[in-house]
Amino acid sequence: MKVRPLADKIMVKRLEAQNMTKGGIVLPDSAKEKPRRGKVMAIGDGKMLESGKRSKFQVKVGDEVLFTSYGGTEIKIDGEEILIMDESDVLAILE
Repeated sequence: MKVRPLADKIMVKRLEAQNMTKGGIVLPDSAKEKPRRGKVMAIGDGKMLESGKRSKFQVKVGDEVLFTSYGGTEIKIDGEEILIMDESDVLAILE
């Protein structure tokens, strides 16, 4: 299935959670937090401005981003969990 976000929405694939702490302790699945890092998979056309033009995105496809804990809506596409969120839910681009 092909999904294309609309307006100022972006699609983000969550990156895998850490399996081990910095001190070397292996974490069980129940102790892991959902990662707040992901990779931008697709972007919409941009928010419609009053002038009739579309705003430009600050993120682009392929960017690794840090987003808010409760940002976005989780959906499953071909068995993969994907987040669809507003660009405003993105806190930073990781370089």
